[in-house]
Amino acid sequence: MATFMLVHGGHHGGWCYKKVARLLQASGHVVYAPSMTGMGEREHLRFVGMNLDTHITDIVRILEVDDLSDVILVGHSYGGMIITGVADRATDRVGHRVYLDAAYPENGESLLVHAGASIEPLRQTMRVIDGVELVGFPEQLPPHFFGITDPQDATFTSARLGPQPWATYTQPLVLTNEAAMRAIPESHIICSVTAVGRDMDLLRQRSDGRVWDIDTGHDLMITQPDWTAARLEDVAATMQ
Repeated sequence: MATFMLVHGGHHGGWCYKKVARLLQASGHVVYAPSMTGMGEREHLRFVGMNLDTHITDIVRILEVDDLSDVILVGHSYGGMIITGVADRATDRVGHRVYLDAAYPENGESLLVHAGASIEPLRQTMRVIDGVELVGFPEQLPPHFFGITDPQDATFTSARLGPQPWATYTQPLVLTNEAAMRAIPESHIICSVTAVGRDMDLLRQRSDGRVWDIDTGHDLMITQPDWTAARLEDVAATMQ
């Protein structure tokens, strides 16, 4: 039995892991799939000044309050920024890092710097609501933007997607315990379409070859939940 912390990406909430969480729980694992502050069912908790640090703290506090250890952190997309920061701040509570078609940042990078080609255009969608700069509203980023084509999945997703606080994309990630963080085992689960922009040799080197890829949409936890859950179980098996 393993403990998984499933961290969602931008514009999503913990809801996006519903299928994968159920599969992992059915296998006896403990699964957390929280929504970050201001996202999903916590949308009403947005506040002026929230940023990447806010979301890193969201996860760190769960680890601390629930006294978790050897946790498998799984970060999807923007969630790769979050889990990297969490592993840096709560190194002794993390047993593995899994980058699920995710950002893989270096110290000092924001997501805007790390993935500028896909993030910069969102600046044009910005609206200020209750003092918070938000980007990527559902009408600009519908389900098919995330590779979701199944009508039932699209209906489920479109009802839940939401805008993202711009500061979460522009705040640089600051690592203060990087050597220890990088020493935590890592794995990469990648959608083939995004492999072109990645340093695959570096990922294989840092993960001891634990790199899987699949030809599906970016939201692979929705489009391919069985395959995704099976790969996460493969990761859990390496910790036994």
